[in-house]
Amino acid sequence: MIYVNDDLQALDLGHALTLLSPQRREYLMRFRNETSRRAGAAAYLLLCKGLRELYGITQPPLFTFGAHGKPFLADHPQIHFSLSHCREAAVCAISDRPIGIDVESPRSFSPSLLSYTMSPEEVESIRSDADPTMAFLRLWTRKEAAFKLQGTGITDDIRLVLQHSSHLLFKTYASPDQRYVYSVCWGE
Repeated sequence: MIYVNDDLQALDLGHALTLLSPQRREYLMRFRNETSRRAGAAAYLLLCKGLRELYGITQPPLFTFGAHGKPFLADHPQIHFSLSHCREAAVCAISDRPIGIDVESPRSFSPSLLSYTMSPEEVESIRSDADPTMAFLRLWTRKEAAFKLQGTGITDDIRLVLQHSSHLLFKTYASPDQRYVYSVCWGE
């Protein structure tokens, strides 16, 4: 199940912080600005909503972390989730099997970032697209979602991660107003 909040400015951050676990509240307070705190709180609250709707879990979840920082539910290891946020939206994916999700807002990208993160075929695809920024975001969010599913974080093979992930399934969505793009990744 996918949950999205793209009205982050409507979130009352002060109230939201009271709904988070102390663990998550402490983590979010390390963020430098209120926009990031708000987006991070929104993503966590989407997880709370999903756990309540799908599993009847009403307590704020506590996380344990994998070797590369991937969060897991301490009391419910059979439930898989992934969180992401950007300045425009927060997203959460919940499943009974490993899943990854990433959301990004459009921004300019340099040729060096393009060559560092994309394969030659992907670079050509982005450059020939009518909207190179959105083409870049579609590929970038797929790559991030694959890394989140695997729990490895961004690794050296970022250029080839999609070629090495042919066993994975992806869905990519853009908001109707193109304020953000998100991709979800899961195994067959």
